[in-house]
Amino acid sequence: MVKNLQAYQDYLLKEKNYSLLTLRAYLDDIKSFQDYLSNEHENLPLEQINYSQVRSWIVVLVEKGIANKSINRKISSLKSYYKFLLKIKQIEINPFSKHKSLKVPKKIQIPFSEKELNTVLDINYIENDFESIRDKLIIELFYATGIRRAELINLKINNIDKYNKTLKVLGKRNKERIIPLLDCTIDLISVYIIQRTKLENIQNSDVLILSKKGKILSETFVYRMINSYFSAISEKVKKSPHVLRHTFATHLLNNGADLNSVKELLGHASLSSTQIYTHSSLSELQQVYKDAHPRNK
Repeated sequence: MVKNLQAYQDYLLKEKNYSLLTLRAYLDDIKSFQDYLSNEHENLPLEQINYSQVRSWIVVLVEKGIANKSINRKISSLKSYYKFLLKIKQIEINPFSKHKSLKVPKKIQIPFSEKELNTVLDINYIENDFESIRDKLIIELFYATGIRRAELINLKINNIDKYNKTLKVLGKRNKERIIPLLDCTIDLISVYIIQRTKLENIQNSDVLILSKKGKILSETFVYRMINSYFSAISEKVKKSPHVLRHTFATHLLNNGADLNSVKELLGHASLSSTQIYTHSSLSELQQVYKDAHPRNK
């Protein structure tokens, strides 16, 4: 059993190119199910279960008040593991083959308006103040490129090509993509780099965005920083880096970008992932429809 888990871990890292963060999440979900089998099914090995044990575990999770979305994620981790066991011939039947995901209510993400973004970005940074310039650059990069929080944190200085005005991003599963940069973004990066050179005790010399102490930023810090800036100008419930990514996609679509181009910029594997942003453009579409349809004239 331990041997199978180790082989699965190597498979995710070396063949699937999963990040350590994703790997840890998958293994935690498998361990959770393993603990359940240990307590409720007399240490039944993972390789010997059938769907009845899975179903009873789901019931336990629901009774604990765990959200359907979280349960689906746990099941997804297990499905991946059992597909692997089937692949290496450690089991003959996948116990998840007929499992259907629990229903999850769709939550509509509300993007920031162009006015809200301009209000935050028009705030003048304090000249020669490292943190002020850095914070503005973080907001600018999120909105101008649509990158994920983890992608921003791991940006390297050499990812920036000022000559070609592009940014190289290492996304999920170590997949690289090239994103165009606006002139205003490049100018702000140049201002930030000057202040960055003045930092003492830089511990991550190749990393672009650093703390005042020269350390790589945490995901929590970036979330709190974005939340703080936008709480001052917006009454929206959710104010996060992901909402900025959502805003990037929505504003591009509202201003005429095609869905496939936005997909490439976001680094999505399929169009279905990008289509969640199209609902935000419905008001624009309705206005075009009303203005253009002969029956409305």
